[in-house]
Amino acid sequence: MRTHRVRIALACVVAAAGLAAGDLAAQPYPTRIIRVINPAAPGGNVDFVFRLLSPKMGEILGQQLVIDYRPGAGGNIGAEIAAKSAPDGYTTLIAAAGFLINPALIRKPPFDAIHDFTPLGLIVEIPAALVTHPSLPVKTVKELITLAKARPGEIFFSSSGPGALAHLSGELLNSQAGIKLVHVPYKGAGPAVVDLIAGHVQLSFVSIPAVIGHVHNGKLRMLAQCGAVRFPSIPDVPTMQESGVPGFVVSSGFSFLGPAGLPRPIVDKLNSALVQALRDTAIRKMLIERGADPVGNTPAEHAAYIKSEVEKWQRVARAAGITPE
Repeated sequence: MRTHRVRIALACVVAAAGLAAGDLAAQPYPTRIIRVINPAAPGGNVDFVFRLLSPKMGEILGQQLVIDYRPGAGGNIGAEIAAKSAPDGYTTLIAAAGFLINPALIRKPPFDAIHDFTPLGLIVEIPAALVTHPSLPVKTVKELITLAKARPGEIFFSSSGPGALAHLSGELLNSQAGIKLVHVPYKGAGPAVVDLIAGHVQLSFVSIPAVIGHVHNGKLRMLAQCGAVRFPSIPDVPTMQESGVPGFVVSSGFSFLGPAGLPRPIVDKLNSALVQALRDTAIRKMLIERGADPVGNTPAEHAAYIKSEVEKWQRVARAAGITPE
């Protein structure tokens, strides 16, 4: 009899636990603050973009989104934390172009950019531009390619460092156009642009917001913009593709991600909040003024974008003889 009563009591406990778990699972997401890991230091473009979006997204979701800065190792520290977090929707990640380039540069990365994350939507793209010092006697990309073929190894381009987006962009042009521009790495984008303005190097691939003022005052010449389409604020400047380099698209895409295995209802809620925020007229206006092209695509489209970009930069790195470290 005593054993029977114990069994009944245990069954009641198990049933109660099951009901409690069911009640917990039935709670609508989100029920608490959502952490958004930024793998870069405060004050950059990623920071600006998400600070602009997060209040609206929080309003839509009914919970606050709080940025958690985890800089270091080219963004890998923060990304690894996100990849290893529980797939419950309460830890997410914002990542810039380095997230897509690093797999080409690191022999044993701490995570797989394609398989260890759940894509939640591409936030914005900030297209690069091909800019030259005015002393270089070219005004179009075709003229640049012609001159580079006549003077192999004599035209120099700057970047913020080995493996940076500007470096790989120059190598991509070398590969596609059959030319030999010489890479000059700097310790940061600022010095790379300063020496370009001074004429110590002849050209560079730089984000449009970083150089548009120098173009307007005549210190630099913009031969082409590198987005898939012309950016609204500079409609008279052709794209690289329009300039005779098919498939040449280079931009810094900002990704919104969660750890792998995120449940579909949570994915849909986070993606919907992002898309709705990006459709806000005032937010779109401020992003475009900053040089950022709002995207807000679907998780499937975002996944395809990540795969395509990772594979593209791996091809470019191999063609340039860049060995992963």
